[in-house]
Amino acid sequence: MSFPLKKYFPLAFLCLLAVVKGYSQIDTATSINSDTSINKLSVCEFPARKFNPKRLAFVISSEAALYGGSLIGLNELWYKDYPRSSFHFFDDSHEWMQMDKIGHATTSYYVGRIGMGFLNWTGVSRKKAIWFGGMLGSVYQTTIEVLDGYSSEWGFSLADFGANTAGSLLCIGQQLAWDDQRIVLKYSFVQSEYAKYRPEILGSSLQENILKDYNGQTYWLSVNPYSFMSTESKFPKWLNIAVGYGANGMTGGDYNPVYRNEHGQHIYFERYRQFYLSLDVDLTRIKTRSKFLKTVFYSVGFIKIPAPSLEFTKYGVKGNWLGF
Repeated sequence: MSFPLKKYFPLAFLCLLAVVKGYSQIDTATSINSDTSINKLSVCEFPARKFNPKRLAFVISSEAALYGGSLIGLNELWYKDYPRSSFHFFDDSHEWMQMDKIGHATTSYYVGRIGMGFLNWTGVSRKKAIWFGGMLGSVYQTTIEVLDGYSSEWGFSLADFGANTAGSLLCIGQQLAWDDQRIVLKYSFVQSEYAKYRPEILGSSLQENILKDYNGQTYWLSVNPYSFMSTESKFPKWLNIAVGYGANGMTGGDYNPVYRNEHGQHIYFERYRQFYLSLDVDLTRIKTRSKFLKTVFYSVGFIKIPAPSLEFTKYGVKGNWLGF
């Protein structure tokens, strides 16, 4: 399947929420009591709060406006230009070496974290904040899948639905078990050589490449060892170990179209998977009293910090100075 514009709406929704939530997160961690420092808390812990119905009304109305407005915009910018059909399914589980599915999971994960934080800010019960907030990303993206199901050009993707749900459950499960996000999904990007061969699909600028070119994207599971240790441990609280996944050589979803150079010679790109092992930094666990820095750390915390890495492919193992 090609890259429809609609696939970027969840990312825009996430970015908008992250900016707002980045500041409100500071209130979450600092308003517990006067003798509790933010540096002693995980940014994902949910302190007890008195229920505030005005805050809840604000959160619900704001999310409803974003949700409804973005779907109306999506319909106007995309779906209305394509014929409708009866509801049907579409199997795209084999496309892009599953890189797009990990992208779905990552978006659901972070929208869920943001949703949980907003509901905790309102003072609703812990479980309601976790379940209703944590499913926000999955619900939003699944709505888009339903719209796909009624479009003759696409269909409801069970693989996308599964990825959406997995991202939300990763977020919810950790919060229920630990009141913390010890294992986080992260993203990194380096421009690849393939976009120039198919710019209409992989992007014609850096901004488009970041969203469209799966060859340059890497998704990471970043684990915080300190959170599994005793509080007396000297292990750095902010240092993570990250396992990454990427893919290379893709100029199409299922297969690569035939390309020829100026001499008529066939240009062949081999598609293969990449696995990585690297270090990472959990910016949200870095001690600082600056509200500005706390907001920045939270808002960009989904980005993998460059660090040395090992890359594993069918060609063997090689070291990279910067695991991006």
